[in-house]
Amino acid sequence: MAIAATFRIWRGDHDGGAFQDYTTPVEEGMVVLDAVHHIQAQQAPDLAVRWNCKAGKCGSCSAEINGMPRLMCMTRLSEINLNAPVTVEPMRAFPVIRDLVTDVSWNFRAKKTIKPFRPRLPDASDGTWRIQQVDVERVQEFRKCIECFLCQDVCHVLREHHKQDEFIGPRLLVHAAALEMHPLDTEDRISDLRHKHSIGYCNITTCCRQVCPEGITITENAIIPLKERVVDRYFDPLKSLFRIL
Repeated sequence: MAIAATFRIWRGDHDGGAFQDYTTPVEEGMVVLDAVHHIQAQQAPDLAVRWNCKAGKCGSCSAEINGMPRLMCMTRLSEINLNAPVTVEPMRAFPVIRDLVTDVSWNFRAKKTIKPFRPRLPDASDGTWRIQQVDVERVQEFRKCIECFLCQDVCHVLREHHKQDEFIGPRLLVHAAALEMHPLDTEDRISDLRHKHSIGYCNITTCCRQVCPEGITITENAIIPLKERVVDRYFDPLKSLFRIL
């Protein structure tokens, strides 16, 4: 049985905007994206919204629902209190293009600043690479990222302090970790992590991990190990003494 629910959707562009209320019928099993599509079809044909797979695997429909960064296609209306208006707004960490669509292109430009994968030479005996299975499994978690950029949106360094020119954010630190921890990689990114990518700005609040729709353990398995590598190189007193000697 359908019931009426109110959705308070942000409408506007890079010059500004405001919330506008829409009342639409919702039924059991619907997600926020279903309601937005119904509003788009019936009441606001000019409503801009980005989406693609509707299966939580493309990362396109990222938005903020009742103030929480989430995928619209994975947020069931049964999980939300429909007695109050449901706010839907664009991600705050990125420039608005129009309505619920934001410009996330900065993430791809910043990704290019990370040194790419550089494999070691194969074993001389038979021309193959031998690695331990545990080392292979360690980086598999990071490959689940769908680049929805919800972790970037919730990161206070990017969201509140706008340090995009200095800090690459949790999504790209996960990418760096996938490269750094790869058993065949020989590139050295430790200096860049400290000086170029400003990993020290992260104070490991775990907010990025909490919003990840793929359940990647961003803070504990990616960022903290990278921080440890930076600390070992630059702040370990014994190693500093060894380098001096």
